[in-house]
Amino acid sequence: MESKYKKRILITIDWFLPGYKAGGPIQSCANLIAHLKDEFDFYVVTRNTDYTSEEPYPGIPANTWYLLEAGVQVYYFSADKLSYTSLKAVMGKLPVDALYINGIFSKYFSLFPLLIARRHLHVPVVVAARGMFAPGAVGVKPGKKRAFFYVAKRLKLYANTTFHATNVVEQAHIEDVLGKQVKIAVAANLPKVLNGHEAAAAIPKETGKLKLVSIARISPEKNTRYALEILKDLADGGEIDFDIYGPVNDAAYWKECLERIKLLPDNIRVSYKGSVHSSTVPETLLQYHALFLPTRGENFGHIILESLTAGLPVILSDKTPWRGLEAAQAGWDIPLQDGAKFREVLAHCVQMGDEEYQHMCRQTQLYLREKVITAEIIQQNRQLFKV
Repeated sequence: MESKYKKRILITIDWFLPGYKAGGPIQSCANLIAHLKDEFDFYVVTRNTDYTSEEPYPGIPANTWYLLEAGVQVYYFSADKLSYTSLKAVMGKLPVDALYINGIFSKYFSLFPLLIARRHLHVPVVVAARGMFAPGAVGVKPGKKRAFFYVAKRLKLYANTTFHATNVVEQAHIEDVLGKQVKIAVAANLPKVLNGHEAAAAIPKETGKLKLVSIARISPEKNTRYALEILKDLADGGEIDFDIYGPVNDAAYWKECLERIKLLPDNIRVSYKGSVHSSTVPETLLQYHALFLPTRGENFGHIILESLTAGLPVILSDKTPWRGLEAAQAGWDIPLQDGAKFREVLAHCVQMGDEEYQHMCRQTQLYLREKVITAEIIQQNRQLFKV
């Protein structure tokens, strides 16, 4: 029985648990719920398939409310039932205190819920930006996105709406696109609820050998092709294995990546491993020496957090909130225009011995404890639903 003292929060999101292929947005939403479900009752409206999949989730009924766990109910829409009318029917029958919309471009789970809320729900609306205002994200198919933003401003689509930015950088990105008059609440993304047993011993590091991993969507935003171009220039000085996990978000882009792989020297071996379920990410990471992700932009980067939690150093661009890594001896955050620095760091990692490497792994734990979760961050997220 739901407590009458708990606020009801309605969440709309394209893909949700048990899905995992959409990566960060699913994890961000799931983590927020995990931390706050004792204080709020959550109702999630989503699809009954995972990202890039047409197969319904096994054992989960579609087009009805399903109790995922205590305090969390999910309505899994099948594709044939998705429409403005059906969304309005589901959303309108549920008395809620706030609506939390994930993203901005989805017709069914961003735009329609926003219109339904304005016309029928009359409750506070929070829109999670999810990195979609970042220059790197806007720069992918920029014509359509800039046209959308132009129309949104002219129609005042986001009037009386609060945007959720995860840091002041994302706040500035939203203001650059929509103007400084837009209402924004800053609340850092919450990590997974930790059980106290996350730290694990790193695999041994042999001088002259390096095992790199990337777990992310194959897309221009994640910069997979750039990572391969960096590796192309490391023909001397050791063996590098680079395993790539994640769904192919852009087939044409992946084809370009495959062409780059063909150009790699013999000492660089790249393997595509497909998608990896979120539950097996920790054990997967522990098979490698470092995460290699020269992304064009992350508002948080859950895989980065997972890597640090596993004691795995990270080699990143400087387009994430995870900064000061080299000083902390937890990895590197390198400007994307500095390809020479990326190559220098990778060459150093190849030649690194086990003693130095194990020290770096311990330092990632220290960096993580100082960086991640505080009572202040939980309070920031709690305040999102008191707008």
